[in-house]
Amino acid sequence: MALREARREDIRRIVEMLADDEIARGREDFSSNMAAYCAAFDAIAADPNNTLYVWDHEGTAMGCLQLTFIPGMSYHGSWIAKVEGVRVDRSLRGLGIGEQMMEAMIAKSRARGCKQLQLTTDKRRVDAQRFYARLGFDASHEGMKINLI
Repeated sequence: MALREARREDIRRIVEMLADDEIARGREDFSSNMAAYCAAFDAIAADPNNTLYVWDHEGTAMGCLQLTFIPGMSYHGSWIAKVEGVRVDRSLRGLGIGEQMMEAMIAKSRARGCKQLQLTTDKRRVDAQRFYARLGFDASHEGMKINLI
């Protein structure tokens, strides 16, 4: 098993993992939005500050996440890293894959000189919150969002 950059042929599998969750199930629909997912993948791949990763297990993507580097004015013009879309296939949960993926993102963020690595998680994802806290993430801010569609 290994973490690698996602390839176009991973798109369907990534969307399947993103949708395999009671919160996101109704949000993702590969069958009618393939072109949109492909366009999003292409935009991420073309952006030097964005990378989509997968955890490859025997040639199949079994985990995924996106790492984005954001320049900022705060903290003396420091860069901030943001991770989102973290998923591990149900059949492999509890084996430490999520922890290995996040440790790799922390290392990549440090190597890039980022001041911090941030993420958001839905308030209903209590297990995810415990997981991130165990890795050293601190719920220091209250996140807010507005849906634009």
